[in-house]
Amino acid sequence: MRYNVSPGSTVTLHLSLTLEDGTVAESTFDGEPFTFTLGEGTLARGLELALYGLYPGDTQRLELAPEQSFGQRDPANIHRLPRTAFPADMCIEPGVVVGFDVPDGEEVGGAVLALDAAWVEVDFNHPLAGHVITFDVAIIDVVPPAGGHTP
Repeated sequence: MRYNVSPGSTVTLHLSLTLEDGTVAESTFDGEPFTFTLGEGTLARGLELALYGLYPGDTQRLELAPEQSFGQRDPANIHRLPRTAFPADMCIEPGVVVGFDVPDGEEVGGAVLALDAAWVEVDFNHPLAGHVITFDVAIIDVVPPAGGHTP
């Protein structure tokens, strides 16, 4: 029996995320396929919604606005942090992504935008925020959620 992509299903697929200028931000088409469970937050919600109803063997190409994928860039996610908040021996320069522990135990990445002797400006927006994304997928396998199935 073939199952379609539905909430809680485990999906194996190839995917590609391409920016407006043609830059491929991520692709699995030349490597190992990607497997995840729909609804666990592995993919941006808009990317997950684009998969609903697809079956193994299906392909799809969608152009997603920032609001449908990684959101708009938010100036409130850019912070000035004291240079003393970073280890003295840490190599910090514009473009470097630094991991920061947050209170819930997770780690978030922030890209260094600028720095001087006293301050480091860090952008905590997702790197793909603000971009129109072309999302290409090829569904390889769909396993229904435990205890249920989708026709």
